[in-house]
Amino acid sequence: MKNSKQLIVAVKNVSIGYQSRKQKTVIASGINIELHQGTLVCLLGKNGIGKSTLLRSITNVQPVLSGDILIKDISILDYSPAAFSKTISLVLTERLPESNLTVYEIVALGRQPYTNWIGTVTKTDKDFIARALKETNTTHLSDQKISELSDGQLQKVMIARAIAQDTELIILDEPTAHLDIHHKIETFSLLKKLARDFGKTILISTHEIQIALQLADELWLMKEGVIIADSLENIIKNNELEQLFSSDLIAFDKKLKQFIIK
Repeated sequence: MKNSKQLIVAVKNVSIGYQSRKQKTVIASGINIELHQGTLVCLLGKNGIGKSTLLRSITNVQPVLSGDILIKDISILDYSPAAFSKTISLVLTERLPESNLTVYEIVALGRQPYTNWIGTVTKTDKDFIARALKETNTTHLSDQKISELSDGQLQKVMIARAIAQDTELIILDEPTAHLDIHHKIETFSLLKKLARDFGKTILISTHEIQIALQLADELWLMKEGVIIADSLENIIKNNELEQLFSSDLIAFDKKLKQFIIK
């Protein structure tokens, strides 16, 4: 699919999986996909299909088996740790370890790539922190300890930290997994706003298919050994969603643009 927006991520002929001394396990190969500025892209697929492996590969947490991943025309292998942390931020599902850190202090950690060696927070840093708290509606939680937060509040705080980090690319792995429906929609709406109003490039792995179908600019469908990236319109037209889940229990209704029980 052609896109006139700036190219942020290019995955070029990549194979992902696991390599040990004795064995190589390939999850998907020949992956060629792109991610453009100011778009919200949702990565969909069955449990265990390899969505997290793909995200770990793009964020250079896990090496690819072959091929190359470029962020802003630079291979992820050529970035220094400092430069990479100014380019990409990652939001995970796991709860943070128990600590006495406040919400403000957690969000302030997003400014670490920009502070000096003693971690001095400048006025610019404080402005970014304040904006991040405001955009996520968590300013009123600033002095609260993270151990006192609900799952929904904590997820917004982690997104606030990513906003404070001020990267063009934000990647989230199942950020709404433990949230109720209200907080799921609130989180997706916030991510849509960051892409639309602030030009952030958002890639989110999710099982919230119905919400993704309503808010995503583009879908990445991960099936056995292959990834299909396209607009919702083209994906529906090409019957790709119908093949996403092979089940006698559910089917995709093109007119309703949603999965229904058979």
